[in-house]
Order: sequence, then C-alpha cells, then structure tokens
Amino acid sequence: MNIGAWIRNTCLLATLLLPVVLLASDGPDPELREVLRAAANESGSFPDRFDAEVWLTDMSRRLARQVSDPQERIDILTRVHQEAKRVGLPPELILAVIEVESNFDRYAISVAGAIGLMQIMPFWLEEIGRPNDNLLHVDTNLRYGCTILKFYYDKENGDLRRALGRYNGSLGRRKYPNKVIDKLTRKWFQA
Repeated sequence: MNIGAWIRNTCLLATLLLPVVLLASDGPDPELREVLRAAANESGSFPDRFDAEVWLTDMSRRLARQVSDPQERIDILTRVHQEAKRVGLPPELILAVIEVESNFDRYAISVAGAIGLMQIMPFWLEEIGRPNDNLLHVDTNLRYGCTILKFYYDKENGDLRRALGRYNGSLGRRKYPNKVIDKLTRKWFQA
C-alpha cells in the first residue's frame, strides 16, 4: 500500500472507529517474545539516493525543534526509516510514536521504567534472552519498538488505534492513540 492510501485509511480509521473494550493482560505475550527474539538477532531501506535525500531533508526540518544537532537528526531519521521499513510500517508513524513517547529524548526513562526513544519496557530483555542489550542505544530501541508495534498492528488486523493502545498499555482508551494519530496527521504527514 502506498503512503497516500495509508494516510487515507488511517484518517478514515481515526474518524470511524468506535471505543474499544479494555482487555486484561496476563503478562508478556509469548508470541511477541518470539517475534522480538528474531528481530533482535537480525543484522538500506531507501530504494535510491534521491528518495533518501528528499525524505531525510523534509523530516530533518520537521525534527529540528526536538533535536538541534543536524547529524544526530539524520542518524535518528535514517535508523527510524530502516527499522520501520524492515517491519513494514510507515516511518512517519514511528516518528509520531517517538514524539508522543519520549519527544525524541533517547535517554528518557518513564515513571513505569520504560526506556529510550520508543519507551521499551526492560523486562523484554530477559524475556527474549538478551539481557545485555542496551535500550538506550538508538538501534536497539528502534528495533524493539518497531517490532512490538508491528506485532500489535498485525494482531489487531490493521486496526491502528487498537495497536497503539496495546503498544502503550492503554487498550480501550482513546487518549494515547489520538495523540499519536494527531501528531502523525498534523506534523509527520503534512503536505
């Protein structure tokens, strides 16, 4: 699906979806554990140089308020693009999630203990047998975060609101998905 179609579908979902019922969780999902384990063990996402330059230039301008160092911006954007494409999600969606989760603070730690750009819970390191992975490293954090979000997106059959709710641990509540979708449509997918 091209980005334009994805944006239209996302906006349609945002306006049509009804509130969802909060589901109870019985701890880490064993399926997600296996998906994360495989992703953590994997080793250029742009089809050509021109596409890379256009996207990176545009997104770098949009990210300048949060990340002042141009080289750091390009580094984050390149890695976001690579990990998003690896799992089949739009990089702009990942940028919206990061903005809501950590406002691009790679050293962010939440009150619940979630770490880094995409606010990954550290219990996953033990769950997948990789206790030495460092969630403050951008590559590691993005690999885990993109894999988790894609898992929930697939589990919810493409229902972005429910996937975002699962990602944030707020399934059934609209506040978090609405914030991400708002950032996505107002900032990252601007024309």
